[in-house]
Amino acid sequence: MGCAGFTCSKNSLCALNILYVMVSLLMIGIAAWGKCFGLVSSFQVVGGIIGVGVFLFFVALAGLIGAMKHHQVLLFFYMIILSLVFVVQFSVSSACLAISEEQQNQLLEVGWNNSLSTQRDVEKSLNCCGFSHMDINGSCAAPCFRYGTCTTCAAKIQEHAGEVLRFVGGIGLFFSFTEILGVWLTYRYRNQKDPRANPSAFL
Repeated sequence: MGCAGFTCSKNSLCALNILYVMVSLLMIGIAAWGKCFGLVSSFQVVGGIIGVGVFLFFVALAGLIGAMKHHQVLLFFYMIILSLVFVVQFSVSSACLAISEEQQNQLLEVGWNNSLSTQRDVEKSLNCCGFSHMDINGSCAAPCFRYGTCTTCAAKIQEHAGEVLRFVGGIGLFFSFTEILGVWLTYRYRNQKDPRANPSAFL
C-alpha cells in the first residue's frame, strides 16, 4: 500500500506522537535533574518547563490513542489543540529570531529584577554580581564577591543571550512545522476508511 494509504497515515501519526512523548519526557527529566542538582533554584522556571512538558505529554498521548483507535473525537480535539500550539509556538519562535539587541536587553533586565532565585543562579554560574551595577554592601552568590573582583552580569549575559535566542527560535520553528505536519496527517487520517472495517462504514 502506498504512503497515501490508511496504514501509512496511521503509522506516520503514531511515530510523530511518539517523538512528542519522548521530547516531553526529556523536558520533564532535564527540569527535574536541574532542580535536584541545584543548577536551577527558581521554582517558577522549573515549574514552567515541567508544566509545558506535561501538557505536551498529554496532547501527544491523546494523539497516539486517537491514531491507534482511529477515534474521531480524540483526533478532532488533537488537531484543534495542535493548531493552537502551532500558532503560539510559531509566534514566539519568530519573536526570538527577530528581537533587536535593545529589546533583548530590556527583557533581560525585567527578568533579572523579577526573580531573586534566578539572580543567584546567574551570579553563581557566570561569576558576576548585579545586572548593570554592583552593590558592594549587598549580597552576591558569586565566588569573586569575596575578593571584590566581580564584574556586572549584564555584559556576560548579553554575550550568550543572542545565541540562546537564535537557538531556541530555530528549534521552536522546526517543531512548529512538525505540528503543521501533524495537523495535516490528522486531517487526512480522519477522512480515510479503515480497510479492515465494514466497507460501507465510514470511520
